[in-house]
Amino acid sequence: MGRGSPGWLCPSEETSLLFALCLWWPRHVLPFPPGLTRCGAASRGHQLQPRTDTSPSTAPGSCPWRKPVMGETGKEEYKIQSFDAETQKLLKTALKDPSNVDLEKVANIIVDQSLKDCVFSKEAGRICYTIIQAESKQVGQSIFRRSLLNRLQQEYKDREELRTRSLQAWICYVTFICNIFDYLRVNNMPMMALVNPVYDCLFRLAQPDSLRKEEEVDCLVLQLHRIGEQLEKMNSQRMDELFSLLRDGFLLQEGLSSLSQLLLLEIIEFRAADWKMTDAAQKYYYSEVTD
Repeated sequence: MGRGSPGWLCPSEETSLLFALCLWWPRHVLPFPPGLTRCGAASRGHQLQPRTDTSPSTAPGSCPWRKPVMGETGKEEYKIQSFDAETQKLLKTALKDPSNVDLEKVANIIVDQSLKDCVFSKEAGRICYTIIQAESKQVGQSIFRRSLLNRLQQEYKDREELRTRSLQAWICYVTFICNIFDYLRVNNMPMMALVNPVYDCLFRLAQPDSLRKEEEVDCLVLQLHRIGEQLEKMNSQRMDELFSLLRDGFLLQEGLSSLSQLLLLEIIEFRAADWKMTDAAQKYYYSEVTD
């Protein structure tokens, strides 16, 4: 189904008119919650602050939430201070000399920490990428990648139980698997094996009960900023279906906070502009951050 077809907008003419209204809405009607400025959640220390790190794809108007350039990590320190001294030593060895450590153990350590620490879950993709590259160059094997994907699959199967048990762990898992999707490549392409699991996680975040939780909306929007364009290239039909849920949630669902409405509207506009931040949107949503 094409991006410009009526089916992409909404199945009914009435909802199509509502979507047109939603694109017009932010400049005129949408109320900001008390204490929340046009920079969205940034005034509350929210995750959607524009980042200073960029990738080769970051150009004027493109997404400002991209990862750092892969392979240029030599001058950077990995954020592993939250581990005890012995584990830090193990991870540092894995990053430089992976043949001398138990890589399955390393994979489990990284996943376990990612489920507990959302800050680390954002860093973990870069760490995993570096270990995989080092192992490939050193011994020509992929023990770490296989162990990592097996563990991700295990957590994926239990994702609903994970969400029920701990919302924070669930959000950390989604952040982690999206970062792994962003970093891991096969023949310079994202791993096909991760496409549907990542989509399934994002669809779960787009369900009515999740849209009523600001933490899950924030996670959803942040991941779409990061990997949405890549995901759409891999499976555009599922992206159409996902944004149909987001539009319906924004327009029709009761109980959404003003912040969640603002975040949903921003990501709808972002995709409508071909995954780029227009000058007008940048000024509207983030001017108070960049000023």
